Amino acid sequence: MSSSWLPLILLLFYPVALVHINRNEYYTAAVYEHRPVLNLNPQSLVDRQTALRLMNYNLDIYEEQVNLASKQGVKIIVFPEDGIHGFNYSRASIFPFLEPIPNPEFVKWNPCIEPDKFRGTEVLNRLSCMARKGQMFLVANVPGKQLCNSSDPHCPSDGRYQFNTNVVFSSDGALIARYFKQNLYFESAFNVPPVVEHVKFETPFAGTFGILTCFDLLFFEPTVTLIEKYGIQQVVLPLAWNNQLPLLTAIQAQRAFATAFSINLLAPNIHSPSMEMTGSGIYTPVKSVYYHNMTNAEGKLIVAHVPVTASQSHQLHSGEFCKLKKAEHDCPFHRYIDKESFVFTEGEEDYHMSKVKQGTRVSDVFYAEMMYDNYTLLPLLSSKGELKVCHNSLCCYLVYQGTFNDNELYALGVFDGLHTVHGTYYVQVCTVVKCSGSSYTSCGVGVTDADSLINFKLWGNFSTKYIFPEILSSEMTLDLADSMGWENNYFFMSRSGMSSGLVTAALYGRWYSKDKEW
Repeated sequence: MSSSWLPLILLLFYPVALVHINRNEYYTAAVYEHRPVLNLNPQSLVDRQTALRLMNYNLDIYEEQVNLASKQGVKIIVFPEDGIHGFNYSRASIFPFLEPIPNPEFVKWNPCIEPDKFRGTEVLNRLSCMARKGQMFLVANVPGKQLCNSSDPHCPSDGRYQFNTNVVFSSDGALIARYFKQNLYFESAFNVPPVVEHVKFETPFAGTFGILTCFDLLFFEPTVTLIEKYGIQQVVLPLAWNNQLPLLTAIQAQRAFATAFSINLLAPNIHSPSMEMTGSGIYTPVKSVYYHNMTNAEGKLIVAHVPVTASQSHQLHSGEFCKLKKAEHDCPFHRYIDKESFVFTEGEEDYHMSKVKQGTRVSDVFYAEMMYDNYTLLPLLSSKGELKVCHNSLCCYLVYQGTFNDNELYALGVFDGLHTVHGTYYVQVCTVVKCSGSSYTSCGVGVTDADSLINFKLWGNFSTKYIFPEILSSEMTLDLADSMGWENNYFFMSRSGMSSGLVTAALYGRWYSKDKEW
């Protein structure tokens, strides 16, 4: 049983309300990692009644979770992407699962009270009634359709758009927001919206929330604009995320995203270990309540008290029942945080930079595939040292000291280039990874366990300000840097005193403007 999710089980037995909080500063949120009842033949054509039968199985589970959450005083619950209907459909085979979803900006509608206002909206009606009965805001992902005609130059040839859609219901059941997913991930059943949307909704307990879906996490639009232009501090992110070690498992991406943007993030994933899908959580910039389990077949309800403003996140309350990470300040992209840490003054920085340049031997450099990209790497060959490795315009530096297991090999890696597999986007990455074996060719292969305890400072001369910090320790446990930020045009992260072995430490940079050059 992984320590990264054991504390969450206790949430089922101890009411969150036992924790004393200021109700004006915190709200109670829930995300549900859902094991869906799936269509075993998603490419086959079925009628509407068959589609509804499948979706109602999943909606029955949703209703159970809303009832459980309601007993814990939850104000908002978020369900994952594809949780109601499943995935791997064609454009034709998903048709009976689609529902028309009116734009709440122009149409005021409470499906639970007005179930006959729009035909073919049985799923929306059930979700609305769940929210109304549970007296909570509810976010769910449904397949939607929207008719169009030849006057629209983007209209598909069959006369309709099919969108991967998030819907939001208020606590009285009213439909208050819908968001069409912008960045599709191998989703031939759906259309990319012709216009980028930046969708928000208002709540009485935490102000404005922004809405994103899964793969949006990696792109500038609508993500960065939504957060930076509109000042969003709360984000809901339904996912159906396939985990990719060593850098992009769901909990790594979620944790890094919340920290980098200094936001609160509610992120439920699908639970399907056979498809490498697990990893959900509630995150503030510096603390997290999360779940990752590749052995248990069941879903998981995660509940936590969340600060209304990200600056309060160092006081996140989930009682003694949740796994919390300690830090003292938030860390948006250009802000610096520091505790007692492995940090150098400006003079010491220059000294160590010169030692790194002197101590790196070209003969030690090797190459390995990681995350489908060709990384340049240097091995960590002693119990302490200083390393430098470069690729294109990015140079990565590492100062480290540790107690190493003799059977564990680590390497410092760098990649500065266009990622082209399972999506096309430009990244700059500095990373320290544990290799899966003793040979250099094993570096880049995902692992989940480690024994070596390493104090380190990792930094690089990044060309982008959008850098997502990750530290993953043994048994899929998230860790958080002691310090991170900009120093002398280098972005750095440091960590000392970890209690379990280091699996991965990474500064994952996204150079969004370079995406368009390819």
